Formats: sequence, C-alpha cells, structure tokens
Amino acid sequence: EYDIAIIGAGPAGATLARLLRGFRVAVIDKKSHKESTFQKVCGGLLAPDAQKSLSRFQLELPLSVKAQPQIFSVRTIDLNSNIVRTCHRNYINMDRHKFDMWLISLIPDGVDLFLDTKCTDVRRESGGFKVDFLTDGIKQSLRTKYIVGADGAKSLVRRSFFKHNIQQYTAIQQWYKQDRDNPIYTAAFDSDITSSYAWGLEKDGYFIFGAALSGENVLKDFDVLKEKMKAYGYSFDGLVKTEACLVLSPIKLSDTLTGSEDIFLIGEAGGFISPSSLEGLSYAMDTAAVLADAFNKHFDKAFQIYKKRVFRLRLKLLSKRLKM
Repeated sequence: EYDIAIIGAGPAGATLARLLRGFRVAVIDKKSHKESTFQKVCGGLLAPDAQKSLSRFQLELPLSVKAQPQIFSVRTIDLNSNIVRTCHRNYINMDRHKFDMWLISLIPDGVDLFLDTKCTDVRRESGGFKVDFLTDGIKQSLRTKYIVGADGAKSLVRRSFFKHNIQQYTAIQQWYKQDRDNPIYTAAFDSDITSSYAWGLEKDGYFIFGAALSGENVLKDFDVLKEKMKAYGYSFDGLVKTEACLVLSPIKLSDTLTGSEDIFLIGEAGGFISPSSLEGLSYAMDTAAVLADAFNKHFDKAFQIYKKRVFRLRLKLLSKRLKM
C-alpha cells in the first residue's frame, strides 16, 4: 500500500521521488544500470533551461556523466535556401543514460524503487489504484492512493485515463564510429521533409545524427536528409546502431495535460516538451518540482495547486510554438 506511485524514473519521475517528503512512495521504471535497458532517443545535451533547473536544486553534474567534447556553438543549416549560420550557445554534452541513473541515485532510501520493471496495467479501484508490473518475468502488483504518470511520450498512465491526441513525431537517431572531436552542435532544417528539425553532434568518439519526422515514409525521409547533409561535409560511415522513439510536440494550450484529482501527469507524459527544440529535461524537472511542493504542503489539494502553478509553463510552451 502506497500514498503515491510514480510510473517512470526519468528526469521527471526521479526528481519527484527525490523531493517528496513523508510519503510511502513507489517508483517503477523499465530501465536499469544496464545500458541496453535505456531506449530514449536523445542527443544528450543539457540545454541552458535544463542547466537552470539543476541550479535551482543546487545540484552539480558529476564529471562521470559528462561526455566530450563540450559544446559552445550551434551550426544552423537551412537546407531549403542553403544558408548556414553559427551562433554561440552553451550546452553540456553528457551521457543521457548515466544522467538518468545519477538522478535515480539521488532518490532517498525510503522510496521503494522497482528498476528493470515493466508496468503493464494501471486501473482504478475502490480508494485508489491498482498497478500491475513485471519484474524478472514475475507478475506483481501494488495499490496506491495517487498515481503519477512520468512515463514519457507513450505514457501508459495518460493512455489509460485520458483520451487525448497530440501532434507527434518519430525521432530516429543513428550512431557512427567517428572521432573528429568537433565541439559544434548542428541543427538542420528542411521544410520539404519535416516541420521539426534534424540534429548532429560528436560524443565520446561517435558522431550522432537524428531527426524528428512525421508521415509514413520516415526512414526514406531520414535517408534523404543524410544525403543532403553530405554536401555540408558530414559523413555517415561506420554505422553502429539505430534508435527510434515517439516524441510529442504540443501546438496548443490543451495539448498539455496535468491530470485529474488523483492522477497526475508530469514531464513529456503531460505534453511538457518544447515543440521548437524538443527539449524536455527542464520541463520534466520543473513540473516534478511543482508537484512535489504541492504534495508536501497540501496533500489533499495537490491537484488544484499543481494545475494552477504549471500554467506558466504551459504558456511558455505556447511561446516555443511561435518560435517554431
């Protein structure tokens, strides 16, 4: 029996679990210390907004989480008009899996943590919810008064309780064994292929290239993008692995969901992700911090407080839509 069950231990779920005080808390996540369990398509750059979020918690990123080279500029390429510009911008290049595991390591010992565990079902029962999950192939369950969806774009919690369609992309990312040590982040735009963008960066001896695409021919469109990028000096030799996942892109205020009286959505599970850059780390940590404060101060009124206080973040996402 728990007060709060958090589905997902990414930056949103791990931050919430770390900040809650005096509750019986369970956290369920399918990833573990094994890198093979981490499947998020992410360039692994800590943007300035996310850096500010960490600074508010007075957290310092461990050296073991950082990757090389560190990045201080962005090369933007408009593939439609052949315009190339470079601008100054401070990112922290990091290993995203290690970053998530570091945040998990900060969760207090009193929290029951179920890693390498798949949540299979969440349903309402008298007085709360029942959560079914699989650990080492063994079916288990728990009961909780409140449920928090921190389980990303394909959120089981959101799909189980809310009928809501939001614009989405398929994010495809490939890793190539190339060690050029080039401290520049690339953002490429081609309105003929995607209303979002493509990205490229160096990381610990690899070149990573990815793109957010929509439609039925995403693999073909991805190949077309790579062919166009070759004209700008990019090479795609030495393919190591290909990753893909769903990513959301809120375009209106109603695309961000906070939940209901006893169901909460934080991070990308609630649609809190920038539609212009697809940056979601800052929104994950910020929504988690707001919800934790609401629970800690007014447990029985947490939803009303959470919904009111994240409204500014929802407005911020609208401004990102204009930027897009």
